[in-house]
Amino acid sequence: MKKKKILFLGESFRADAITWINGLREFGDFEIITWELKTPSNSKTNRIFRLLEFVFAIFKIKKIIKAENPDMVIAERTTSYGFLAALSGIHPMAIAQQGQTDLWPHKSITFPVKKLIQKYAFQHADMIHAWGEVMRVSMQKVDVTMDKVLVLPKGINLEVFTNSNYANQQKICAIVTRSLLPEYRHDIIIKAFGVLNRKGIDFSLLIIGDGKQLPFLKHLAKELKIQHKVIFTGRIPNTQLPQLLQESNIYISMPITEGVSASLFEAMACNCYPILTDIAGNKSWIKNRENGNLVPVDDYNALSEELIWSFENRTHREHAVINNRKTIEEKANYEINMKIISTKYHNLINTYTSN
Repeated sequence: MKKKKILFLGESFRADAITWINGLREFGDFEIITWELKTPSNSKTNRIFRLLEFVFAIFKIKKIIKAENPDMVIAERTTSYGFLAALSGIHPMAIAQQGQTDLWPHKSITFPVKKLIQKYAFQHADMIHAWGEVMRVSMQKVDVTMDKVLVLPKGINLEVFTNSNYANQQKICAIVTRSLLPEYRHDIIIKAFGVLNRKGIDFSLLIIGDGKQLPFLKHLAKELKIQHKVIFTGRIPNTQLPQLLQESNIYISMPITEGVSASLFEAMACNCYPILTDIAGNKSWIKNRENGNLVPVDDYNALSEELIWSFENRTHREHAVINNRKTIEEKANYEINMKIISTKYHNLINTYTSN
């Protein structure tokens, strides 16, 4: 039987996209064709060129559709790629909300336009992915047809992110795995460890990933005299991540906005105790001082206090990480969840084919 063919619109190099694409290939036996915008948005000039590329993108996409004749189109983000998927005219169409709302930043001059194109994408989609409950709530607020919404994370590979941890329990061995971008507030994390250093508390801080804030963060660590305890790895192969998580006892993530974080799932699977910002996306998974700790946004003093509390309450941490692993096994198992998603796609395609 000929494989069903899906056109994926989105940044195929991102870890989340790779998980999505590979899961559909493995558990749905789909053939995947990918297309993405090529111009980075790392400067004002490039943002203008990227906007121009976006304006003319539909012509390139329709050329691919004519050549490949896909059975379905899927897109990450309900703005940008989701809008292009809606314009493509292909059905069935599935789009995924990546953040809590995808309408970000709120003060951007493009915000009203993003709101309009998101509404258009929502109206034309046959299926809408909410990777977590917080996304479903935001969709309800903008009158999305909720029977089109599937609330289910893609999950993580539990055979890779295994149930083991061998961190040095005599000190804080913290790990951060988010991109070095302003919205993830790595500076708050480093300042919190500056407080710990002044108090004479031993620690190591491993910061994984790359981004435009790297020079600033390195300078901040040096300014706080903790550069010898803060390791910046840069971008690493995803195959190295499980071991680094298993060598850490505390996972930290301080974003100012969050949808559903695969990075959090990976840490929970590897028995890292999570300390996160007290925002809706994180509260869907973590209850304060039960299975992790929640910290007010941009409060490095509070973060330092929660780090100390977590480290001193080792028995609490040991119980919490056991329960967290069970939660991931039950709710974020990549094999189970991607089979469900793949079956939904096949059913949609069959419905449109029969009609």
